[in-house]
This record gives sequence, C-alpha cells and structure tokens, in this order.
Amino acid sequence: MPLTEMLVIAALFLATAALYASVGHGGASGYLAVMGLFGFAPAVMKPTALALNIVVSAIATARFYRAGLFTWSLFWPFAIVSIPAAFLGGGLVVPARTYRILVGLVLLYAAVWMLRSTLRASADGAVADKASRPPALWVALPTGLVIGFVSGMTGVGGGIFLSPLLLYAGWAETRATSGVAAPFILVNSVAGLLGHLAGITQLPPQIPFWAGAVLAGGWIGASFGSSRAPTTMLRRLLSLVLVIAGVKLILF
Repeated sequence: MPLTEMLVIAALFLATAALYASVGHGGASGYLAVMGLFGFAPAVMKPTALALNIVVSAIATARFYRAGLFTWSLFWPFAIVSIPAAFLGGGLVVPARTYRILVGLVLLYAAVWMLRSTLRASADGAVADKASRPPALWVALPTGLVIGFVSGMTGVGGGIFLSPLLLYAGWAETRATSGVAAPFILVNSVAGLLGHLAGITQLPPQIPFWAGAVLAGGWIGASFGSSRAPTTMLRRLLSLVLVIAGVKLILF
C-alpha cells in the first residue's frame, strides 16, 4: 500500500474514532465505510474493524465510566446473551458478495441513526430527556441475542443498534446510553474477533499504525463526549460518507 494512501486512511480512521467515541461508540461502521471506499477485501474488513473497535470502545468505556454514566443494571441483560451470540456470529463465514451487501445495509442504517441522533441532539437542547425506565428482562435478552449475532457476523460492535433502541424506547437518557453502549461494544467486539480467530491472520500490516490513529481519535472523542455533546455538523457529514460507502458496497 502506498504511504500516501495509508496516511489518508489513518486520518479518516482518526476522525471517525473521534466522532463515534464522542457518543460512546467504537466506530466499526465508520471503519467499514472507509475500507469499503478504498476497496478492501471483505476478509480484511471484518477483523480490522473489530480490532480497531476494541481499541476505541475500551477508551470510551473508561471515560464514560469515570464520568459516572455506566449503569450495570441496564448493561448486563443485553450483554449476557450478546457475548456468546457475537462469538458465534464472528465465526460465521459469509460469501464475499453477501457480506458486502450486509455491511452496506448496516452502513445505510448507521447513516440514518447518525442523522437522527443529530436531530435528537438539537431537540434535547430545548427539551430535557424524559424519565427513563429499564426494559423488561424478556425484552432485553432476545434483543441482546439478535444484536450480538449480527454484530459478530458483520464486524460491528452493536452500538448502532443498541443506542437508538435505548433512546427511543425510553430505557435510558442520552448520556447514560453512551455509558452503556461503550462497554457493550467492547465485549461484543472482543467476542466477535475471538469467534473469527482465522480472520486475525487477515489483519493488514498497517494495523499498528491505524490502531495508534484511532487511539488518539478515541481519546479525544470520548473525553469530549463524556462531558458535552459532539459537533452536529460533523456527524451529519459522517452520515453522508456512510451512505456513499453503503451504496458502493451494495451496488459495486
């Protein structure tokens, strides 16, 4: 890979990590979008996204936990079943074309989530979050199971599925959602990568350099997001990138 291309990808990964970490996410869907735009092979995309996700979600978990935003009672009903499901999904071998379509659909969904989150952030500037109520166990368990399996299979941590669910179902307020999403993504990413151990051999040689980039971006974003809201315009631009990458993966 040319040095210029490696540096451009690193810069995009850093920016993606900062934006996602600001809302407690690891950035896997953003990394997948970047790799999709640069024509990475599906066999490389999945383990790379999971590995970078672990770095950023670990930082976000620590920052949001220190800010007092982690809620164990909200975390464990989803995580206890999502972890083994992510492990099984990570070990699932999906044909390259099918994988590209699945990831493309996930990226389009992530774009919608990212855009809607900016609209919600604007509304929250005038209206405070409503009182939240925890989900019933019979709802949380199957939900975590499905999210974990899809996360492991596609190479995302599951935050793009869990966060909007927590918010729009009224199970958590905005910042508490980030405090739960970060560790949820972390455990699912670890489980998904362990389930896809064969994919570790597909990690590109540039991974240490890119891990350093997302480490810096994740620290910046998590530090900012644990105390204040992220920049709305940048998140809207990211949603556009996700749409372009999603369409590219599906159609080409």
